[in-house]
Amino acid sequence: MKKLIFALGIIFVTASVQQSFAQCNTEKHVEACIPKLQSGFTFLKSYNIDGQGGAKDKVEYSYVFTKGATYQVMICNEGSGTDGIVLTLYDSNRNKVASTKYEGSTLSSIAFPCQVTGIYYITFTFEGSSNYCGGSVLGFKR
Repeated sequence: MKKLIFALGIIFVTASVQQSFAQCNTEKHVEACIPKLQSGFTFLKSYNIDGQGGAKDKVEYSYVFTKGATYQVMICNEGSGTDGIVLTLYDSNRNKVASTKYEGSTLSSIAFPCQVTGIYYITFTFEGSSNYCGGSVLGFKR
């Protein structure tokens, strides 16, 4: 009986450890991302990018941008690249106005000079991502 309880204990611990490694720690990525905003940009807001291991195909947020300001949106995750996380910015009419996908490459940030005040949608999608996990920050300057 002791062997059975011991074996079940090992299975339970092993399953718990594997599950904890699979979870997405977006806060870690956000904290690493804030100091990477370009000089002159002021931090405004952070975004968690959790694709739940591939269960979600996009993560979307909205924010009101103000005419005359320039906004920088940056993606951070493990390593130096974006791991397939693509940021696309849409205006209030859902027209695409900017993207980190540029000429076949995926950039880690975009700078967007706002010409019209309104709600903008910040969408993160996954193209060949291995862990579907990251963080993002939004900064602005006038």
